[in-house]
This record gives sequence, structure tokens and C-alpha cells, in this order.
Amino acid sequence: MCKLFIEADPELWQTRLRSLRVNGFATSVRLENFYWRVLGEIAARDSMSLPQLLVRLHGELDAAHGRVENFASFLRVCCGRYLALQAEGEVPRDLGTPIRSLDAEAILSREARRAARGTLSSAA
Repeated sequence: MCKLFIEADPELWQTRLRSLRVNGFATSVRLENFYWRVLGEIAARDSMSLPQLLVRLHGELDAAHGRVENFASFLRVCCGRYLALQAEGEVPRDLGTPIRSLDAEAILSREARRAARGTLSSAA
């Protein structure tokens, strides 16, 4: 079992620091390359650059919940949820389908019902 994970490309778990400007302030985010790849895919689906996606996520998170405590952790969870929602069939695997075109309210409602029934994907 472990060979599947142990023999994966070590570059996947190496970290990379990326700098960006959020609300006029310079900041940086350190994530493993695996997460940067997933975030890049999410950004590309909506014709955004990776920095544009990060700034947008940060802004919307701040607007919805106030101060952003641990943005890197939030981004890792975003990646995990994106992959889990793909596995559940909620997010099409077709990368030509923008995330912004999906019915987020309906997806969140179905996800909540699955969680209540205890049938939420173990990946989520």
C-alpha cells in the first residue's frame, strides 16, 4: 500500500514560497508543489493567473469571515475539497468548465446532505 505514496515524485511534497500583493501589502504563501499544481488548475479553469486566484480567494474569505487566520491551510483545504468534489461528480473533470459557472449553492446543499447521512467522500 505505502509504495503508491512512498515512490511518488518527491517534488510533489517539496515546498515553494510564492509572493503576492493582497490589498496593497506584500505577503508570501508556502505550500507543497502538489497544492500549487491543483491551485494552478483551478485558476486556469476560470482564466485567471495563480496570483489572481489567490488574491480573489483571500478577498472573498476576508469578506465572508473577517480576518484570515491561516491562509495556507485554507488553500490546502480548497485543494482537497476541489479534488473531493470532482470525485463526487460535483465539479466536472472537464477543465473547460469554469468553476464560476457551477451552482455553488446547490453543490453545498448536496454536500451538506451527504455529510448528514455520513456518506461524504472520505477524501473530503
